[in-house]
Amino acid sequence: MTTYLTGDAASDALLDESPLALLLGMLLDQQVTMETAFAGPEKLRQRLGALDAATIAHTEPEAFVEICRQSPAVHRFPGSMAARLQELCAIIEREWGGDAAAIWTAPDSDGNAPSGAEVLRRLKQLPGFGEQKARIFLALLGKQRGLDAAGWREASAPYGEEGSYRSVADITDADSLGLVREAKKAAKAAAKASRG
Repeated sequence: MTTYLTGDAASDALLDESPLALLLGMLLDQQVTMETAFAGPEKLRQRLGALDAATIAHTEPEAFVEICRQSPAVHRFPGSMAARLQELCAIIEREWGGDAAAIWTAPDSDGNAPSGAEVLRRLKQLPGFGEQKARIFLALLGKQRGLDAAGWREASAPYGEEGSYRSVADITDADSLGLVREAKKAAKAAAKASRG
């Protein structure tokens, strides 16, 4: 399935081919538009010459902040997000052999393919991936990346529900983007109304 998250062909193509780019885009997806967040990895690739966990993890921190700050910025909070990106990439390099996809594909401690619950557990251990973000990313893997881990829909609930339009996991074209935006707007209005 072709990614449709940024409105930019090069950025979406990178998300298609690079599990690391997809994971970094998800990390960046807070307090900025979805398009800005998921275009971040392509900006990093252009500025670093490549997008790999080791390069990001070992770039001198102050220099990496400047790379993230360079216009157009990778995120509206380049300092704190640069640190989080480097922390995430260091974990990928150290614990997953530099392969972001291993987080959701590497066998569990018994040598079996990881279940949806295990993938969710692994995602929640990453910096910047709380319960909701981890569930949304798991749903994205299941709905758009062919992840067939046992129980992934249940583990990613409610985002893994078939036919739902709740998150980036459900965006595949302009129509689904509109439906997700409407659903988010309605959820915000309902939350505001319940606060009175």
